[in-house]
Amino acid sequence: MSALKKYLNTKPPYYEHMDYGRMPRIFNALAHNFHFPKIIHIVGTNGKGSTGRFLAQILESAGFSVGHYTSPHILEFNERFYKNGALVSYDKLDALHERLLAVLGAYESELSYFEYATFLAFLAFEECDYVILESGVGGEFDATNVAPKVLSIVTPISLDHQDLLGESVREIAFTKLQSVNNSAVIAPQEFGEALEIIKQRETILGLEFTYVQKDEYESGVEKYAALYSLVPFLKENLLAAFRAAQMIGVEVDLSKIKKLNLKGRFEKITANITIDVGHNISAAKAALEAFKNKKVVFVYNSYKDKDYKTILRILAPVIKRAEIVRIENSYRASAENEIKAALSDMGIDVKDFDRIDNNEEYLIFGSFGVVESFLRHFDEK
Repeated sequence: MSALKKYLNTKPPYYEHMDYGRMPRIFNALAHNFHFPKIIHIVGTNGKGSTGRFLAQILESAGFSVGHYTSPHILEFNERFYKNGALVSYDKLDALHERLLAVLGAYESELSYFEYATFLAFLAFEECDYVILESGVGGEFDATNVAPKVLSIVTPISLDHQDLLGESVREIAFTKLQSVNNSAVIAPQEFGEALEIIKQRETILGLEFTYVQKDEYESGVEKYAALYSLVPFLKENLLAAFRAAQMIGVEVDLSKIKKLNLKGRFEKITANITIDVGHNISAAKAALEAFKNKKVVFVYNSYKDKDYKTILRILAPVIKRAEIVRIENSYRASAENEIKAALSDMGIDVKDFDRIDNNEEYLIFGSFGVVESFLRHFDEK
């Protein structure tokens, strides 16, 4: 095991209480040790990863050196660090880890798992032309928000992580938009409350944001979407990335862009299996639209703090039967039994996931943990 992975095992990924002033305080004390390329910051609820990776691939095709920091990972920690078409190797990350420990000194023990990973990203991408930083859960208090930015991208905002961000879309949008202090590209928004907060922020800053419209036509995007059979929400994410590249003065030619190379974003891994790390109500609505007029075997599980009942009601029209994959997390309780009961009450057959039937079409949907569990099981078969 790499030295970095051993080290990270000593830091819990979840905390009951967070000190949101810690990352800015440590960053301000140590910022002179880091070199920052042009940074594009992505905040929102859904679509951050795919929007960021589309943008990274666009910038790479235009000849720039690009880093993309995303989270969480599915199978391996280094999935969070993408640079110029490939994941950063563990050998490289181990070397950066040793450098970072020296830079941090006594501050090292204070940092959370995600805060440490964010500082690691600052080193990993210091020689790039552009770095795309994807916020973790929040916006204003997110570790990534300490870095200087040239542009922000706001992806669709909806309900998720209410225990941390607020009980309403309006509250969540406010928290996320507080991170925007410069020019911004605004992806199509599902909720009017989010759009109101975005407009308010625009007025406060005295700027004019660039708004991507849901039905906006761009010939290069249309051709790419058709070539790779993009589902509607991925097409919108591509369009947001396209507009972001234009905002920073990059000439975009999507004919040079290969297929999205980010795992788990409505990814078809075989002819009959689609995996998606969407785990909230808005993601369920997007999956429903993508599979309309079809019936799938729905492989799922959830933690008890998620609104799994609403997700099941949304997706019920396309579920032929459900199969529950086991997820294990020492910090969060699984809702496996409650989900089975809810599905039975809805008249949907449900059983434990065991194997893939090649005569059926599957949607593996839920948290990164659900997709991870499925992929590990799938790879063993």
